[in-house]
Amino acid sequence: MLGRRLAERPRQDAVVLGLPRGGVPVAAEVASILHAPLDVLVVRKLGAPGHAEFAIGAVGEDGARVLNDDAHLYADEAAIAEKTEREEAEVERRVVLFREGAPAAALDGRTAIVVDDGVATGATARAGCAIAKARGAASVVLAVPVAAPDSLQSIPSDEVVCLSAPAGFMAVGMHYFDFPQTSDAEVVALLRAARN
Repeated sequence: MLGRRLAERPRQDAVVLGLPRGGVPVAAEVASILHAPLDVLVVRKLGAPGHAEFAIGAVGEDGARVLNDDAHLYADEAAIAEKTEREEAEVERRVVLFREGAPAAALDGRTAIVVDDGVATGATARAGCAIAKARGAASVVLAVPVAAPDSLQSIPSDEVVCLSAPAGFMAVGMHYFDFPQTSDAEVVALLRAARN
């Protein structure tokens, strides 16, 4: 559905960029429908102490880091620094794993379509869009099936394509019939197939 919505408006020289892990299967479908190249933008959420799934910010490739406005309500500076260091190391590991030595897709002057499986706090989407802009994308489009309405306001993109932003949003997984954890192996296989 997301791919068909994006196809309604042709975008010149588009590159589809999945946010791992869950965004990559969605991005692969979108790339297939748009007949566009697929790559990954590696980002990692910074989880709140004791609540790892609740993002207080995110880090990503090229040293990207965003913090939610309320991050310091959940963690002090030392805890944020420790989580940042740990997640930055994981970003580096995943870049090597997912790209398998291939260079990152060239974005200079192109339309970057940043895809995730959904947006809760928006931290990883903000980091992904910031990376795409920093890499020279002429236009950045955030494309997601579902999102918390308030979180969409904070995304630094030129356009947002979202199929559903329901009032009372609680969690991305609640909007899927089947929401299994995507494995590293699945991400690698999808990216490898797109490169061949």
